[in-house]
Amino acid sequence: MSDADRPQIVCLCGSSRFFKTFERVNMEETLAGRIVLSIGTTRRSDRELLEAGDLTVEQKAALDRLHLAKVELSDEVCVLNVGGYVGESTAREIAYARTLGKPIRWLEPQERGVTHERC
Repeated sequence: MSDADRPQIVCLCGSSRFFKTFERVNMEETLAGRIVLSIGTTRRSDRELLEAGDLTVEQKAALDRLHLAKVELSDEVCVLNVGGYVGESTAREIAYARTLGKPIRWLEPQERGVTHERC
């Protein structure tokens, strides 16, 4: 398959606490014919995994680096800013996507009156 024939690759970025939104948008993007790169798990947030001892701080840092690699591989980024929330990791991913010139779509508008590409 040539690059021209390859489906767009979208990387979902957002807080892992919104795992149900990740699942829903993953399905919507897939049905729209896009290849979806997402977080490693959509069953529990990173905070819950850390608190339960199922994830170490070092593993969380490794997952954050891995997600930046997913941003790099993607053609565009879809930010799942539920309720307008953008956490530290997501902000870092957005900044990285911008340095790479990746188009960014948003689940919810960032500013009133400003049009945006919606996820």
